[in-house]
Amino acid sequence: MISYENLWRTMQEKGVTQYALIKKHGVSPSQITRLKRNESVSTHTIEMFCRILDCRVEDIMEYIKED
Repeated sequence: MISYENLWRTMQEKGVTQYALIKKHGVSPSQITRLKRNESVSTHTIEMFCRILDCRVEDIMEYIKED
């Protein structure tokens, strides 16, 4: 399973809100919803978050092995 918990932590550390992502950076609210639900998103979306937050992929997502 891919988890996006790191994204929310990174956003908090960098002081970026969901509102700012939508209004300032043009992120779709549906993309944020997909991330909240740990659903799949495109690599384009991951790249966009890395650019906005000036971070690495692992600061956004991680793989968690399911039993």
